[in-house]
Amino acid sequence: MNVGVPEPLATLFADSRVTEVLVNGPRSVYVEVGGRLQRSPVEFRDAADLRQAIVRLVGLCGRRIDDATPLVDARLPDGSRVNAVLPPLAVDGPALTVRRFGARRLVAADLVRLGTVTPEQAALLEAIVRGRLNVIVSGGTSSGKTTTLAALTAFARPEERIVTVEDAAELQLPVPHVVRLEARPPSVEGRGAIDLRALIRNALRMRPDRIIVGEVRGGEALDLLLAMNTGHDGSMATVHANGPADAVRRLETMALMGGLDIPHQAVRESIAGAIHVVVHQQRWPDGRRRVTDIATVEAIAGGWRIGSPSALNDLIASRA
Repeated sequence: MNVGVPEPLATLFADSRVTEVLVNGPRSVYVEVGGRLQRSPVEFRDAADLRQAIVRLVGLCGRRIDDATPLVDARLPDGSRVNAVLPPLAVDGPALTVRRFGARRLVAADLVRLGTVTPEQAALLEAIVRGRLNVIVSGGTSSGKTTTLAALTAFARPEERIVTVEDAAELQLPVPHVVRLEARPPSVEGRGAIDLRALIRNALRMRPDRIIVGEVRGGEALDLLLAMNTGHDGSMATVHANGPADAVRRLETMALMGGLDIPHQAVRESIAGAIHVVVHQQRWPDGRRRVTDIATVEAIAGGWRIGSPSALNDLIASRA
């Protein structure tokens, strides 16, 4: 699985318990094990050795990193996500971040076992997905948003066609009918880039029952809202945020970055019609990831608001 990974990274990759590798310099390597960061005894000889390891690792992704392209975000063949930064962007020397994913696709029962959701929350989420409500999974960095998003799709009917759209393909969905789309960065000459906006628009032509966007970071929020408002119920995405209301406000801001001259009021109304539920997740000090909120987004005069728990039950009942 880790063929071609240079040493000493291969030593870390051989440990299935390691879920993240964080290299801050040749003698500053950290790993995440069981949700906790810890210093690793693994070291590189010097900055040149670390740089060469990064070049080789990025090469396994079919990409290149050098002085002309000192920043890379890519995917290894096993699905691990690689982010590398070279000087002068990385002030103190080459930096590397690798997020690894287990080979087994997790489902809701696994989230219950891990303590991410309670059995009651799992039943609620099942009703939300089966009712084809549009869902945003929010949370901070490394809070487990992507894992939860993927697990939620297990509640979809097996015959449903799901199209995923990601910057770097990392979603592992436990369903049979999936088409995965991945953005393409520009070439060294600065040409040929295909961004998330283009992929979402193309996904609409692929007869999807659901569209899943790995992470919304910019103007593609507008395209996602348009998709959710045009009959693609049951679509989902993740967004970085500190809570349900903050997640919706971020979507507003990013939709306004879409480059179209759309009034803020129209964006708020579009969100009110498109987003049904926000599932918020946090990473706790003990390393566990937990879903802390499952909230509705209600339409009100002039926009939206986060609804009450009873509103969620009413919404689910209306879709039963």
